[in-house]
Amino acid sequence: MVTDPIADFLTRVRNAQMARHRIVEIPASKVKKRITEILYDKGYILKYKFEEDNKQGIIKIALKYDAATKEPAIRSLERVSRPGLRQYAKPSEIRRVQSGLGIAIVSTSKGVMTDKEARTQNVGGEVMCYIY
Repeated sequence: MVTDPIADFLTRVRNAQMARHRIVEIPASKVKKRITEILYDKGYILKYKFEEDNKQGIIKIALKYDAATKEPAIRSLERVSRPGLRQYAKPSEIRRVQSGLGIAIVSTSKGVMTDKEARTQNVGGEVMCYIY
């Protein structure tokens, strides 16, 4: 049983990239689906597909690599808040990842969004992870 599903999501993507896999399958949840949509919108993954089965469903993610160097588009996936130590931040306290080149994914009262969207809407929340 997985006690931290977001860390499991990030670890599966990280491991698939290190093994140079093209596609990774992850058990689905609403939060994981939203994180996947954010990664796609920001250009970190090629495409994704939500498949329903009799249980919770599966997210299939096509990973993105640089054509010339074969390096992954995602350089780092870092879990910030975890079940043992939750990390909350006000909109002004959410740190910029790699001087604004990366993104922080924040779970707010208005849904899961990037750090820039949270600052624009002036809402804080739980800082789930940093991606660059």
